[in-house]
Amino acid sequence: VILSKSGISTVPISTINGNIGVSPIARGGLTGWSETLDVSKTFSTSSQVNGKLFAADYDVLTPSILTKAVLDMQAAYLNAAGRINPDFIELGAGDISGMTLAPALYKWSGVVTINNTVTLYGGSNDVWIFQIAGGLTQSSATRVILSGGAQYKNIFWQVAGVVSLGTTAHLEGIILCATGITLNTGATITGKLYAQTAVTLIMNTITAP
Repeated sequence: VILSKSGISTVPISTINGNIGVSPIARGGLTGWSETLDVSKTFSTSSQVNGKLFAADYDVLTPSILTKAVLDMQAAYLNAAGRINPDFIELGAGDISGMTLAPALYKWSGVVTINNTVTLYGGSNDVWIFQIAGGLTQSSATRVILSGGAQYKNIFWQVAGVVSLGTTAHLEGIILCATGITLNTGATITGKLYAQTAVTLIMNTITAP
């Protein structure tokens, strides 16, 4: 559900439904989780995680599995970034607040902002790819919602800059971020967070059904 190269921190209490991992950073990159190392020394557990925690210095196959996961994360980022012939370029000059967006390939050269509810409308097999050369900034108490059967697993936010979700904001989809992801107090995501630097959480809920 969360994968980071340089650390995943939480200000308790966050609720993570799924596994989280850090690599190449070691266990010290997991901060705020009060984790307990399993007797197998291949993973740890935390009351904030309904799953397992993994780090690059755990035993047996854990380091090699994490290395492959990070390579896959980077490949997914490059795949999304490399898609050509976008359907929409610079939509809303980067401000997509209040819009209803059909499945498509979207491209922006700068920052994308969400200041009001955004609706992603489409079927269960439809795909959205958002190529963002800047950052993604979502204001407090705003929501990205799905309609028409759309599924979070088919929504990809490829972001070169920083992703920042405001207090109690809600986002849907898989974030592929080249830099950092920060969720402010009470923000929630239905989806996954993949960061090539750090993920910072403050009493957040992350769920990937």
